[in-house]
Amino acid sequence: MEKSAKMHSAKMIMVQGTTSDAGKSTLVAGLCRVLSRKGVKVAPFKPQNMALNSAVTCDGGEIGRAQALQAYACGLEAHTDFNPILLKPSSNTCSQVIVQGKALLALEAQAFFGPDSQGYKALAMNAVLDSFSRLTAQYQWVVIEGAGSPAEINLREGDIANMGFAEAVDCPVIIIADIDKGGVFAHLVGTLALLSESEQARVKGFVINRFRGDISLLQSGIDWLESYTNKPVLGVLPYLQDLHLEAEDALINAPKKTLAHFKVVVLVYPRISNHTDFDPLRLHPNIAFSYVSIQTPVDAASFPQADLIILPGSKSVRDDLASLQMQGWDSYIQQHLRYGGKVLGICGGYQMLGRDIHDPNGVESEKGESLGLNLLPITTQLTNTKKLTQVRGQIRLLDEQAVFKGYEIHCGETRLLAQGMQPVSFYEQSCDNVSDEREAQHRQIKDGFLSNDNQVLGTYVHGLFDSPEAATLVLKWAGMRDVTPLDVDAIKAQQLERLADVLEQHLDLATIATF
Repeated sequence: MEKSAKMHSAKMIMVQGTTSDAGKSTLVAGLCRVLSRKGVKVAPFKPQNMALNSAVTCDGGEIGRAQALQAYACGLEAHTDFNPILLKPSSNTCSQVIVQGKALLALEAQAFFGPDSQGYKALAMNAVLDSFSRLTAQYQWVVIEGAGSPAEINLREGDIANMGFAEAVDCPVIIIADIDKGGVFAHLVGTLALLSESEQARVKGFVINRFRGDISLLQSGIDWLESYTNKPVLGVLPYLQDLHLEAEDALINAPKKTLAHFKVVVLVYPRISNHTDFDPLRLHPNIAFSYVSIQTPVDAASFPQADLIILPGSKSVRDDLASLQMQGWDSYIQQHLRYGGKVLGICGGYQMLGRDIHDPNGVESEKGESLGLNLLPITTQLTNTKKLTQVRGQIRLLDEQAVFKGYEIHCGETRLLAQGMQPVSFYEQSCDNVSDEREAQHRQIKDGFLSNDNQVLGTYVHGLFDSPEAATLVLKWAGMRDVTPLDVDAIKAQQLERLADVLEQHLDLATIATF
C-alpha cells in the first residue's frame, strides 16, 4: 500500500506517550467521546497492542480491552479493525500474535525485534494499513493510540506502533506525559530529542497529564518548554480522583469503602487475563475486594479471609496452576472450602478446578498434562483452535435464573466426567442474527457446572458480573446478603462523560481540530 495521506479522507490524530501508562488510552477514549457527542462519526485505532486483557468483537475476533472501551466511547461495537495487531505474552520471551482478530502464531522476542524480524513486521504493517484504510473510508475522524514510547531507540527499526505508523500514513502526533511520575519536562524534551527530524516536525504539541495543585506554579515550566521546543502545550489535565474506567493491564485496588461486609479475593497468577471481569465487584460499595498474588508461599497463618475466592482467566493455564500449587494456594482453597466458603473459576480458572488439563500440542506451554484441583468432575484438553464468541443467556442457581451477556475466549474443550450434573448456564451466540426461535433453541449451548455440595462453580463466560441480574444471583449463591445490583455500564458511561467534560475544559480542542 502506498504510504501517502492523500488516500485518507478522514481527519486523524495520534496520541503517543513518553512512557507506558502516561494516559494515552484515557486521552484517546476522552477525545472519542468528545467528538462522538458533537455528532462526529469517529473511530479509535491502535496499530499494535500488547496486553493479556482482551475483548471479543462482534465480527468474531479479539482486540485490546482499551480499544473496546474507546469503541464504546464512540458509540460503536468493538471491531477487529480498531486493533489489528494484538500481542498476548505467554512467557517473558514469547507472545501469541493476533492479526486482525485471529491468533496466527506464537513468536519469540527475537522474531519481533531481532535481526530476522522483517518478515513479521512486513506482515504486521500490511494488516495495520489494511485495517486503517477501511476505517478512514468509513469515518470522519480516527483517533489513534501509540504503544509504550516512540523514543525506545532499540525498537525503532520497522516500528509499526508509534512513529513508524505515523510516518507511513502522514499523521499528526500529540505527546502526553504523566506529571505524577515526576520529571515531566525531562520526559517530554528527551522523547522529542530522540526522534528523527521528520518525526519531530510531526509532533504538534504536548499534553501534561494528572496535574495536582495550583496551575500557576507550573506556568514558568510550560513557558520554558514551549520556548525550548517550539511546540505548544495543548493542555494540562487534572488528576481525576476515582476515574473508574477499565484498565488494560494494571490491577487497580478497590476504592475505600465503609459499608463493605462481604469479602471477595481474586487470586493473581503470573499470566492472569481479563481481570476486568471483576470491576463490578471491585467497585461495589458492599464488597471488600482484594487482588492477592500467588507468587509468594502461603501458610495457614497468612491465609487471607474471604467469603468468595475467584480463580480468574489465564494465558498459560498449566504454568499458572503449577505456580498456585507450588506456593501452597491449593491448600488455602481447600481450607476455605472446609470452612464453608465458595469458589468460582472463570475460563482458565474453571479449567483448573477440574481433574486434569491436557496440552498434547503445546498450545500454551510445553506439551504435557497437569493434575488440576479436582474440585469439579471435569477434564480439559487445550486445542489449537481458539473459541471467540459473544454470548447471551441465562444462569441458573438456587432454583432461580438470571439473564446475562458476556463472551468466551479460550483454547480448551472441557468434558464432564460424572453423570447427573446439570450445566449452570445456557446461551447462544449474541452476534448471530437468528430469526427463527426454533433455530435459536436448537443452537443453545450449555456451559459450566456446580459441585454437588454447592460450593464450587465453574464457567467459561467472561463478563458475567457486568450483567446486574446475573451478578446479583452469583453473589447470592456465594452467601452475600441483601445484594444491591451495580450497573457497570451506567458507571462507564458516566465516567466517559466526566472525562469528556474535563477535556473540553482543559484541552485546546480547537487547535487540535486544525492539525
